[in-house]
Amino acid sequence: MKKQSIVIAGGGSTYTPGIVMMLLDNLDKFPIATLKLYDNDPERQGVLAKALELVLKEKAPDIAFSYTTDPREAFENIDFCMAHIRTGQYRMRELDEKIPLKYGVLGQETCGPGGIAYGMRSIGDMIELIDYMEKYSPNAWMLNYSNPAAIVAEACRVLRPKAKVINMCDMPVGTLRRMSQIIHKEPKELTVNYFGLNHFGWWTSVRDTEGHEYLSEIREYVAEHGYLTQIEVDTQHMDQSWQETHKKAKDLLAVAPEFLPNTYLKYYLYPDYVVEHANPEYTRANEVMAGREKQVFDAARKIVATGSFREGDFHIDNHALFIVDLARAIAFNTGERMLLIVENNGAIANFRADAMVEVPCIVGSSGPEPLCQGTIPTFHRGMMEQQVAVEKLIVEAWVEGSYQKMWQALTLSKTVPSAKVAKELLDELIEVNREFWPELH
Repeated sequence: MKKQSIVIAGGGSTYTPGIVMMLLDNLDKFPIATLKLYDNDPERQGVLAKALELVLKEKAPDIAFSYTTDPREAFENIDFCMAHIRTGQYRMRELDEKIPLKYGVLGQETCGPGGIAYGMRSIGDMIELIDYMEKYSPNAWMLNYSNPAAIVAEACRVLRPKAKVINMCDMPVGTLRRMSQIIHKEPKELTVNYFGLNHFGWWTSVRDTEGHEYLSEIREYVAEHGYLTQIEVDTQHMDQSWQETHKKAKDLLAVAPEFLPNTYLKYYLYPDYVVEHANPEYTRANEVMAGREKQVFDAARKIVATGSFREGDFHIDNHALFIVDLARAIAFNTGERMLLIVENNGAIANFRADAMVEVPCIVGSSGPEPLCQGTIPTFHRGMMEQQVAVEKLIVEAWVEGSYQKMWQALTLSKTVPSAKVAKELLDELIEVNREFWPELH
Protein backbone atom coordinates (compact mmCIF):
# COMPACT_ATOMS: atom_id res chain seq x y z
CA MET A 1 0.00 0.00 0.00
CA LYS A 2 1.20 3.48 -0.87
CA LYS A 3 2.07 5.59 2.14
CA GLN A 4 -0.09 8.71 2.29
CA SER A 5 0.81 12.33 2.99
CA ILE A 6 -1.65 14.25 5.16
CA VAL A 7 -2.14 17.75 6.47
CA ILE A 8 -4.53 18.35 9.35
CA ALA A 9 -5.98 21.84 8.95
CA GLY A 10 -6.92 23.07 12.39
CA GLY A 11 -3.76 21.76 14.01
CA GLY A 12 -4.54 23.66 17.20
CA SER A 13 -7.89 21.93 17.71
CA THR A 14 -8.49 19.87 20.84
CA TYR A 15 -9.52 17.05 18.49
CA THR A 16 -6.14 16.97 16.73
CA PRO A 17 -4.34 14.72 19.27
CA GLY A 18 -7.18 12.19 19.21
CA ILE A 19 -7.19 12.18 15.41
CA VAL A 20 -3.41 11.68 15.31
CA MET A 21 -3.61 8.86 17.86
CA MET A 22 -6.37 7.25 15.82
CA LEU A 23 -4.27 7.50 12.65
CA LEU A 24 -1.28 5.95 14.43
CA ASP A 25 -3.46 3.11 15.66
CA ASN A 26 -4.49 2.29 12.08
CA LEU A 27 -1.19 2.46 10.20
CA ASP A 28 -1.62 -1.14 9.08
CA LYS A 29 -4.76 -0.13 7.18
CA PHE A 30 -3.71 3.40 6.21
CA PRO A 31 0.09 3.86 6.15
CA ILE A 32 1.42 7.40 6.43
CA ALA A 33 4.62 8.86 5.03
CA THR A 34 4.15 12.50 6.03
CA LEU A 35 1.92 14.16 8.63
CA LYS A 36 1.70 17.95 8.85
CA LEU A 37 -0.33 20.28 11.05
CA TYR A 38 -1.55 23.64 9.76
CA ASP A 39 -3.20 26.45 11.72
CA ASN A 40 -3.34 30.25 11.63
CA ASP A 41 -2.78 30.38 15.41
CA PRO A 42 0.89 29.43 15.88
CA GLU A 43 0.85 29.62 19.68
CA ARG A 44 -2.13 27.33 20.13
CA GLN A 45 -0.95 24.86 17.50
CA GLY A 46 2.58 24.89 18.91
CA VAL A 47 1.49 23.55 22.31
CA LEU A 48 -0.14 20.48 20.74
CA ALA A 49 2.42 20.04 17.97
CA LYS A 50 5.42 19.90 20.32
CA ALA A 51 3.69 17.17 22.31
CA LEU A 52 2.65 15.26 19.18
CA GLU A 53 6.22 15.47 17.88
CA LEU A 54 7.33 13.49 20.94
CA VAL A 55 4.45 11.03 20.49
CA LEU A 56 5.45 10.30 16.89
CA LYS A 57 9.13 9.91 17.80
CA GLU A 58 8.13 7.18 20.24
CA LYS A 59 5.32 5.48 18.30
CA ALA A 60 6.08 6.06 14.60
CA PRO A 61 9.53 7.56 14.06
CA ASP A 62 9.45 6.81 10.33
CA ILE A 63 6.63 9.33 9.75
CA ALA A 64 7.94 12.75 8.73
CA PHE A 65 6.14 15.15 11.10
CA SER A 66 6.01 18.95 10.91
CA TYR A 67 3.77 21.88 11.76
CA THR A 68 3.46 25.28 10.13
CA THR A 69 1.40 28.40 9.54
CA ASP A 70 2.65 28.67 5.95
CA PRO A 71 0.04 27.48 3.41
CA ARG A 72 2.53 26.37 0.78
CA GLU A 73 4.58 24.34 3.23
CA ALA A 74 1.40 22.78 4.62
CA PHE A 75 -0.42 21.93 1.40
CA GLU A 76 2.40 21.03 -0.97
CA ASN A 77 2.75 17.34 -1.90
CA ILE A 78 -0.20 16.01 0.08
CA ASP A 79 -2.78 13.33 -0.67
CA PHE A 80 -5.35 14.42 1.90
CA CYS A 81 -6.30 17.49 3.88
CA MET A 82 -8.29 16.60 6.99
CA ALA A 83 -9.99 19.85 7.99
CA HIS A 84 -11.56 20.67 11.34
CA ILE A 85 -11.28 24.41 11.83
CA ARG A 86 -13.11 26.71 14.26
CA THR A 87 -13.05 30.31 13.10
CA GLY A 88 -13.25 32.58 16.13
CA GLN A 89 -12.32 29.76 18.49
CA TYR A 90 -14.21 29.19 21.75
CA ARG A 91 -14.59 32.87 22.62
CA MET A 92 -16.93 33.23 19.64
CA ARG A 93 -18.67 29.94 20.33
CA GLU A 94 -19.51 31.25 23.78
CA LEU A 95 -21.15 34.32 22.21
CA ASP A 96 -22.98 32.11 19.68
CA GLU A 97 -24.57 30.30 22.60
CA LYS A 98 -25.17 33.15 25.05
CA ILE A 99 -26.47 35.94 22.79
CA PRO A 100 -29.55 34.01 21.55
CA LEU A 101 -30.48 33.05 25.12
CA LYS A 102 -30.87 36.76 25.94
CA TYR A 103 -33.75 36.78 23.46
CA GLY A 104 -35.33 33.57 24.70
CA VAL A 105 -33.87 31.62 21.77
CA LEU A 106 -31.73 28.50 22.14
CA GLY A 107 -27.97 28.90 22.03
CA GLN A 108 -26.23 26.02 20.27
CA GLU A 109 -23.02 25.52 18.32
CA THR A 110 -24.49 24.36 14.98
CA CYS A 111 -28.25 24.90 15.27
CA GLY A 112 -30.30 28.09 15.32
CA PRO A 113 -28.77 31.60 15.43
CA GLY A 114 -25.50 30.35 16.96
CA GLY A 115 -24.98 27.88 14.15
CA ILE A 116 -25.87 30.55 11.59
CA ALA A 117 -23.30 32.95 13.08
CA TYR A 118 -20.65 30.21 13.13
CA GLY A 119 -21.48 29.29 9.54
CA MET A 120 -21.00 32.86 8.37
CA ARG A 121 -17.57 32.88 10.04
CA SER A 122 -16.55 29.52 8.59
CA ILE A 123 -17.31 30.00 4.89
CA GLY A 124 -14.39 32.28 4.02
CA ASP A 125 -11.79 30.19 5.82
CA MET A 126 -13.06 26.95 4.29
CA ILE A 127 -12.89 28.38 0.77
CA GLU A 128 -9.36 29.61 1.52
CA LEU A 129 -8.30 26.08 2.55
CA ILE A 130 -9.80 24.59 -0.61
CA ASP A 131 -7.94 27.12 -2.73
CA TYR A 132 -4.63 26.35 -1.00
CA MET A 133 -5.13 22.64 -1.61
CA GLU A 134 -6.05 23.11 -5.26
CA LYS A 135 -3.08 25.42 -5.81
CA TYR A 136 -0.38 23.30 -4.16
CA SER A 137 -1.78 19.74 -4.46
CA PRO A 138 -4.46 19.72 -7.17
CA ASN A 139 -4.94 15.94 -6.97
CA ALA A 140 -5.52 15.89 -3.20
CA TRP A 141 -8.84 15.35 -1.44
CA MET A 142 -10.22 17.40 1.44
CA LEU A 143 -12.11 15.47 4.11
CA ASN A 144 -13.99 18.21 5.91
CA TYR A 145 -15.57 17.70 9.30
CA SER A 146 -15.61 21.38 10.31
CA ASN A 147 -18.88 22.63 11.75
CA PRO A 148 -21.49 23.75 10.96
CA ALA A 149 -21.16 21.09 8.26
CA ALA A 150 -24.51 21.79 6.57
CA ILE A 151 -23.72 25.46 5.88
CA VAL A 152 -20.11 24.71 4.95
CA ALA A 153 -21.23 21.98 2.52
CA GLU A 154 -23.72 24.33 0.83
CA ALA A 155 -21.00 27.00 0.53
CA CYS A 156 -18.65 24.47 -1.08
CA ARG A 157 -21.40 23.46 -3.53
CA VAL A 158 -22.05 27.07 -4.53
CA LEU A 159 -18.54 28.54 -4.46
CA ARG A 160 -16.28 25.58 -5.36
CA PRO A 161 -18.58 23.08 -7.11
CA LYS A 162 -15.77 21.10 -8.76
CA ALA A 163 -13.48 20.90 -5.73
CA LYS A 164 -12.51 17.47 -4.38
CA VAL A 165 -14.12 18.08 -1.01
CA ILE A 166 -16.15 15.56 0.99
CA ASN A 167 -18.17 16.94 3.89
CA MET A 168 -18.97 14.58 6.73
CA CYS A 169 -20.07 14.39 10.35
CA ASP A 170 -19.29 11.99 13.19
CA MET A 171 -22.66 12.35 14.93
CA PRO A 172 -24.48 9.53 13.05
CA VAL A 173 -21.47 7.30 13.74
CA GLY A 174 -21.63 8.06 17.47
CA THR A 175 -25.37 7.36 17.59
CA LEU A 176 -24.95 4.13 15.63
CA ARG A 177 -22.46 3.00 18.26
CA ARG A 178 -25.16 3.54 20.88
CA MET A 179 -27.64 1.57 18.76
CA SER A 180 -25.11 -1.25 18.51
CA GLN A 181 -24.95 -1.39 22.32
CA ILE A 182 -28.74 -1.61 22.52
CA ILE A 183 -28.83 -4.71 20.27
CA HIS A 184 -25.46 -6.16 21.41
CA LYS A 185 -23.73 -5.91 18.04
CA GLU A 186 -20.54 -4.27 16.80
CA PRO A 187 -21.06 -1.08 14.74
CA LYS A 188 -19.13 -2.56 11.81
CA GLU A 189 -21.67 -5.40 11.66
CA LEU A 190 -24.48 -2.94 10.93
CA THR A 191 -25.65 -1.36 7.68
CA VAL A 192 -28.02 1.60 7.82
CA ASN A 193 -30.35 3.57 5.60
CA TYR A 194 -30.70 7.22 6.56
CA PHE A 195 -31.96 10.46 5.07
CA GLY A 196 -31.82 14.10 6.06
CA LEU A 197 -29.58 17.12 6.26
CA ASN A 198 -26.55 17.35 8.53
CA HIS A 199 -27.65 17.26 12.20
CA PHE A 200 -31.19 16.86 10.88
CA GLY A 201 -32.10 13.32 9.84
CA TRP A 202 -33.62 9.90 10.47
CA TRP A 203 -32.57 6.24 10.29
CA THR A 204 -35.01 4.10 8.28
CA SER A 205 -33.16 0.78 8.59
CA VAL A 206 -30.51 -0.84 10.79
CA ARG A 207 -29.54 -4.31 9.52
CA ASP A 208 -26.82 -6.80 10.39
CA THR A 209 -24.64 -8.74 7.96
CA GLU A 210 -27.25 -11.49 7.73
CA GLY A 211 -29.98 -9.02 6.78
CA HIS A 212 -31.82 -9.00 10.11
CA GLU A 213 -33.69 -5.71 10.64
CA TYR A 214 -33.36 -4.12 14.10
CA LEU A 215 -35.32 -0.90 13.56
CA SER A 216 -38.35 -2.00 15.61
CA GLU A 217 -36.22 -3.37 18.48
CA ILE A 218 -34.16 -0.19 18.73
CA ARG A 219 -37.29 1.94 18.40
CA GLU A 220 -38.88 0.18 21.39
CA TYR A 221 -35.78 0.84 23.48
CA VAL A 222 -35.50 4.49 22.41
CA ALA A 223 -39.19 5.07 23.15
CA GLU A 224 -38.40 4.29 26.79
CA HIS A 225 -34.75 5.29 27.32
CA GLY A 226 -33.74 7.48 24.40
CA TYR A 227 -30.22 6.62 23.26
CA LEU A 228 -28.90 6.33 26.83
CA THR A 229 -26.99 3.08 27.30
CA GLN A 230 -25.37 1.40 30.28
CA ILE A 231 -21.98 1.24 28.57
CA GLU A 232 -19.89 4.31 27.83
CA VAL A 233 -19.46 4.08 24.08
CA ASP A 234 -17.44 7.22 23.42
CA THR A 235 -15.58 9.91 25.30
CA GLN A 236 -16.83 12.91 23.35
CA HIS A 237 -20.54 12.64 24.16
CA MET A 238 -20.53 11.63 27.84
CA ASP A 239 -20.89 15.05 29.53
CA GLN A 240 -24.14 15.72 31.42
CA SER A 241 -25.49 17.99 28.67
CA TRP A 242 -24.97 15.22 26.12
CA GLN A 243 -26.57 12.65 28.39
CA GLU A 244 -29.69 14.82 28.54
CA THR A 245 -29.62 15.05 24.74
CA HIS A 246 -29.42 11.27 24.35
CA LYS A 247 -32.34 10.88 26.78
CA LYS A 248 -34.48 13.45 24.92
CA ALA A 249 -34.46 11.21 21.82
CA LYS A 250 -37.50 9.38 23.21
CA ASP A 251 -39.55 12.59 22.84
CA LEU A 252 -38.24 13.12 19.29
CA LEU A 253 -39.35 9.61 18.42
CA ALA A 254 -42.83 10.29 19.81
CA VAL A 255 -43.37 13.10 17.26
CA ALA A 256 -42.44 10.97 14.25
CA PRO A 257 -42.35 7.31 15.34
CA GLU A 258 -41.72 5.73 11.93
CA PHE A 259 -37.96 6.30 11.99
CA LEU A 260 -35.12 6.75 14.51
CA PRO A 261 -34.22 10.44 14.97
CA ASN A 262 -30.90 12.26 15.00
CA THR A 263 -30.52 13.76 18.49
CA TYR A 264 -30.00 17.28 17.10
CA LEU A 265 -33.66 17.36 16.11
CA LYS A 266 -34.40 18.32 19.73
CA TYR A 267 -33.32 21.87 18.86
CA TYR A 268 -36.00 22.11 16.18
CA LEU A 269 -38.82 20.09 17.74
CA TYR A 270 -38.40 21.22 21.36
CA PRO A 271 -36.63 24.63 21.28
CA ASP A 272 -38.68 25.86 24.26
CA TYR A 273 -37.48 22.88 26.32
CA VAL A 274 -33.87 23.62 25.38
CA VAL A 275 -34.18 27.27 26.43
CA GLU A 276 -35.88 26.36 29.72
CA HIS A 277 -33.07 23.96 30.61
CA ALA A 278 -30.21 26.24 29.55
CA ASN A 279 -28.00 28.21 31.93
CA PRO A 280 -27.30 31.58 30.24
CA GLU A 281 -24.21 32.00 32.42
CA TYR A 282 -22.68 28.58 31.72
CA THR A 283 -23.30 27.04 28.31
CA ARG A 284 -21.80 24.09 26.44
CA ALA A 285 -18.85 26.29 25.39
CA ASN A 286 -17.95 26.83 29.05
CA GLU A 287 -18.36 23.10 29.67
CA VAL A 288 -15.93 22.30 26.86
CA MET A 289 -13.40 24.95 27.89
CA ALA A 290 -13.40 23.64 31.47
CA GLY A 291 -13.38 20.02 30.31
CA ARG A 292 -11.88 18.79 27.03
CA GLU A 293 -10.00 22.03 26.30
CA LYS A 294 -8.24 22.01 29.66
CA GLN A 295 -7.62 18.25 29.66
CA VAL A 296 -6.05 18.15 26.19
CA PHE A 297 -3.80 21.18 26.63
CA ASP A 298 -2.76 20.15 30.15
CA ALA A 299 -1.81 16.73 28.76
CA ALA A 300 0.19 18.35 25.94
CA ARG A 301 2.11 20.58 28.33
CA LYS A 302 2.82 17.59 30.58
CA ILE A 303 4.25 15.57 27.67
CA VAL A 304 6.51 18.48 26.66
CA ALA A 305 7.60 19.13 30.25
CA THR A 306 8.53 15.49 30.89
CA GLY A 307 9.90 14.93 27.40
CA SER A 308 8.05 11.65 27.00
CA PHE A 309 4.61 10.29 26.17
CA ARG A 310 2.73 7.82 28.35
CA GLU A 311 -0.33 5.87 27.25
CA GLY A 312 -3.40 7.75 28.39
CA ASP A 313 -1.95 11.26 28.04
CA PHE A 314 -3.76 11.51 24.70
CA HIS A 315 -6.74 9.26 23.94
CA ILE A 316 -7.38 7.52 20.65
CA ASP A 317 -10.35 9.20 19.00
CA ASN A 318 -12.23 5.99 18.21
CA HIS A 319 -15.43 7.76 17.21
CA ALA A 320 -13.47 9.34 14.36
CA LEU A 321 -12.34 6.03 12.90
CA PHE A 322 -14.67 6.85 10.00
CA ILE A 323 -12.06 9.39 8.83
CA VAL A 324 -9.58 6.55 8.24
CA ASP A 325 -12.30 4.50 6.55
CA LEU A 326 -13.14 7.40 4.24
CA ALA A 327 -9.51 8.14 3.38
CA ARG A 328 -8.85 4.44 2.75
CA ALA A 329 -11.89 4.22 0.49
CA ILE A 330 -10.52 7.00 -1.69
CA ALA A 331 -6.86 5.99 -1.57
CA PHE A 332 -7.42 2.25 -2.14
CA ASN A 333 -10.86 2.17 -3.83
CA THR A 334 -12.41 -0.02 -1.10
CA GLY A 335 -16.08 0.73 -1.83
CA GLU A 336 -16.81 1.61 1.81
CA ARG A 337 -20.45 2.42 2.64
CA MET A 338 -20.68 5.63 4.69
CA LEU A 339 -23.07 8.44 5.59
CA LEU A 340 -21.84 11.60 3.86
CA ILE A 341 -23.13 15.05 2.95
CA VAL A 342 -23.62 15.23 -0.82
CA GLU A 343 -25.73 17.03 -3.40
CA ASN A 344 -29.10 15.29 -3.54
CA ASN A 345 -29.65 14.81 -7.28
CA GLY A 346 -32.36 12.21 -6.70
CA ALA A 347 -30.94 10.36 -3.69
CA ILE A 348 -34.10 11.50 -1.88
CA ALA A 349 -36.58 11.21 -4.73
CA ASN A 350 -39.14 13.82 -3.65
CA PHE A 351 -36.67 16.46 -2.42
CA ARG A 352 -34.96 19.33 -4.24
CA ALA A 353 -32.01 18.24 -6.38
CA ASP A 354 -29.66 21.03 -5.27
CA ALA A 355 -29.95 20.36 -1.53
CA MET A 356 -26.90 19.11 0.36
CA VAL A 357 -28.31 15.99 2.02
CA GLU A 358 -26.85 13.36 4.35
CA VAL A 359 -27.36 9.85 2.93
CA PRO A 360 -25.46 6.55 2.61
CA CYS A 361 -22.84 6.57 -0.13
CA ILE A 362 -20.47 4.04 -1.65
CA VAL A 363 -16.99 5.55 -1.65
CA GLY A 364 -14.17 4.71 -4.03
CA SER A 365 -11.28 6.47 -5.73
CA SER A 366 -13.63 8.83 -7.59
CA GLY A 367 -15.41 9.92 -4.42
CA PRO A 368 -18.89 9.22 -3.01
CA GLU A 369 -21.79 7.75 -4.99
CA PRO A 370 -25.09 8.39 -3.14
CA LEU A 371 -27.53 5.54 -2.67
CA CYS A 372 -31.19 6.26 -3.41
CA GLN A 373 -33.34 6.45 -0.26
CA GLY A 374 -36.65 6.68 -2.12
CA THR A 375 -39.41 9.10 -1.14
CA ILE A 376 -39.86 10.54 2.34
CA PRO A 377 -43.02 11.41 4.32
CA THR A 378 -44.64 14.86 4.31
CA PHE A 379 -43.65 15.76 7.88
CA HIS A 380 -39.97 14.99 7.40
CA ARG A 381 -39.88 16.61 3.98
CA GLY A 382 -41.58 19.76 5.29
CA MET A 383 -39.06 20.15 8.10
CA MET A 384 -36.17 19.58 5.71
CA GLU A 385 -37.50 22.07 3.14
CA GLN A 386 -37.63 24.76 5.81
CA GLN A 387 -34.14 24.02 7.12
CA VAL A 388 -32.45 23.72 3.72
CA ALA A 389 -33.95 27.08 2.75
CA VAL A 390 -32.31 28.59 5.85
CA GLU A 391 -28.94 27.15 4.85
CA LYS A 392 -29.23 28.40 1.27
CA LEU A 393 -30.21 31.91 2.40
CA ILE A 394 -27.16 32.04 4.68
CA VAL A 395 -24.78 31.24 1.83
CA GLU A 396 -26.56 33.69 -0.47
CA ALA A 397 -26.26 36.35 2.26
CA TRP A 398 -22.53 35.68 2.56
CA VAL A 399 -21.97 35.80 -1.22
CA GLU A 400 -24.11 38.89 -1.81
CA GLY A 401 -23.41 40.69 1.47
CA SER A 402 -27.17 40.77 1.96
CA TYR A 403 -28.60 41.91 5.29
CA GLN A 404 -32.08 41.12 3.98
CA LYS A 405 -31.26 37.46 3.29
CA MET A 406 -29.63 37.01 6.68
CA TRP A 407 -32.73 38.43 8.32
CA GLN A 408 -34.83 36.03 6.23
CA ALA A 409 -32.62 33.09 7.21
CA LEU A 410 -33.00 33.81 10.92
CA THR A 411 -36.73 34.46 10.54
CA LEU A 412 -37.24 31.17 8.71
CA SER A 413 -35.30 29.13 11.28
CA LYS A 414 -37.66 26.97 13.32
CA THR A 415 -35.71 27.98 16.44
CA VAL A 416 -36.58 31.72 16.17
CA PRO A 417 -40.12 32.83 17.15
CA SER A 418 -40.59 35.93 14.99
CA ALA A 419 -39.08 38.32 12.44
CA LYS A 420 -38.80 40.94 15.22
CA VAL A 421 -36.63 38.69 17.38
CA ALA A 422 -34.68 37.61 14.29
CA LYS A 423 -33.79 41.25 13.49
CA GLU A 424 -32.76 42.06 17.04
CA LEU A 425 -30.58 38.96 17.13
CA LEU A 426 -29.06 39.70 13.74
CA ASP A 427 -28.09 43.23 14.70
CA GLU A 428 -26.25 42.03 17.81
CA LEU A 429 -24.60 39.13 15.96
CA ILE A 430 -23.32 41.56 13.31
CA GLU A 431 -21.70 43.70 15.99
CA VAL A 432 -19.76 40.86 17.63
CA ASN A 433 -18.79 39.23 14.31
CA ARG A 434 -17.47 42.31 12.49
CA GLU A 435 -13.94 40.89 12.20
CA PHE A 436 -15.24 37.63 10.67
CA TRP A 437 -18.38 38.24 8.60
CA PRO A 438 -18.51 40.04 5.26
CA GLU A 439 -20.17 43.45 5.53
CA LEU A 440 -23.93 43.16 5.16
CA HIS A 441 -25.92 45.92 3.50
